[in-house]
Amino acid sequence: MSDDQTFAALRQELDRWRSAGRTARLWLRDDDAVEVTGALEQLLDTTRQATVPLTLAVIPAFTGEALVARLAREDHVLVAVHGWSHENHAGPDEKKQELGSHRHADVVLAQLRNGLDRLRLLHGPKLVPMLVPPWNRISAELVPRLEEQGFEVLSVFGRMRDNSPIRLLNTHVDVVNARGQRGDRPHADLVRELVGELLTRFAGGEDPCARERPATVDEPIGILTHHLVHGASERAFLARLFEETVDHSAVSWMSATDLIGGLSLPQGRVE
Repeated sequence: MSDDQTFAALRQELDRWRSAGRTARLWLRDDDAVEVTGALEQLLDTTRQATVPLTLAVIPAFTGEALVARLAREDHVLVAVHGWSHENHAGPDEKKQELGSHRHADVVLAQLRNGLDRLRLLHGPKLVPMLVPPWNRISAELVPRLEEQGFEVLSVFGRMRDNSPIRLLNTHVDVVNARGQRGDRPHADLVRELVGELLTRFAGGEDPCARERPATVDEPIGILTHHLVHGASERAFLARLFEETVDHSAVSWMSATDLIGGLSLPQGRVE
């Protein structure tokens, strides 16, 4: 199947949004930034040309002035805190976690505060007080204490849950990773996931076929990338996605800063 056929379902759904006078809010988060690489340059170039705002989740422990100098030339890029060192503290039979319950909470929180302070010192106004946990995993014990450390928002993967003690700005479509697969994801699968997120929001959060709880009605749709492992397939998908959406009147690509300003705490009963 050609990409033109693959993206037809997305065009059809966006046209439905346009006919209804509605606008889908999209945002882009890229993880694991540390230094200036060829892969990062490609992502910066692609997003700049498409005028798509980009939030880079930067690992504080290993970054420095070279990245600061490079990003200073990119008005469309913001920086978020990607843990501290992206180090796995889980056991060999567990899913990888840096921010799990394997260490004392005070130790983990102190590192996160150091990471926030370090990136704020380096990147100044480009820094968004948003925590992006490595591997999108964080202990439930830590979440209520994030605001004490200066974080205003948490960003993980998946649809928003009720009763979060901190505002959430999540991602929903992972361009690189799927269960049992890393890289070269079929474009048809990615388009299907994005259309599914659009369908759920168009229906007001009522999706009887969804495996998870319905998305919050107003939740923005986050696209997640990992520039360091992008190959030709990932780069082609992003280029085509931007081509299909940037000029569509039913789509608004937004920065994390603009979205955070409109976020509220998820309310309701936890199921």
